[in-house]
Amino acid sequence: MCHVIVTCRSMLWTLLSIVTAFGELIAFMSTDWLVGFPRTPDAVFGPHGATTAGEAYRPTLGIYGRCIKLPHLKRGILCGPYAIHFGEIASGFWQATSIFLAAGILLLCAVAFISVFTMCFQSIMKKSIFNVCGLLQGIAGLFLILGLMLYPAGWGSDKVQLYCGPDAAPYRAGLCSMGWAFYTAMGGTVLTFICAVFSAQAEIATSSDKVQEEIEEGKSLICLL
Repeated sequence: MCHVIVTCRSMLWTLLSIVTAFGELIAFMSTDWLVGFPRTPDAVFGPHGATTAGEAYRPTLGIYGRCIKLPHLKRGILCGPYAIHFGEIASGFWQATSIFLAAGILLLCAVAFISVFTMCFQSIMKKSIFNVCGLLQGIAGLFLILGLMLYPAGWGSDKVQLYCGPDAAPYRAGLCSMGWAFYTAMGGTVLTFICAVFSAQAEIATSSDKVQEEIEEGKSLICLL
């Protein structure tokens, strides 16, 4: 018989797991990792910065995408991938970043999917599903940390220097500033470890004595604070 068990701690863990996975996925796909120096579509970078005329804008560069404004484009800024193939990503460090982030996000999405069903299934192969998911989230967090640590090492690539100036170097962003996607990825990494730790509380809440008493009374829907 399926017992639907809903507690505040298990629901909070489920919601945090979904939000974390969604946030990391959006950050990975975004082009707003680096925000370039102000320029016009026909700007030229010289020794004293960008020589501009007219309305300036700031292009953005992601791990595999970018947003730029073309001189002949009247409708605004054009966003899309600059790398069609994996080997076209700006640097080897960013390629490694892509692999680690993708692996971490894949684990987080799997946990987010499984977490929806933890209200009805609390164990898998006689092991607590919360503990298994917590372990997967911990592994995902390590992948995310490795990806974020390698990401600034790729700032010395030719691609980044086009957006951030010739002073850009590994772990030095030059004229660029960090975009919201980078901070979102960092925040998601912190939340990943919080979820991993909090999964133990979700396990305790769904296996408490009160829950067992409700099950013994024959209730199929159990809601506890």
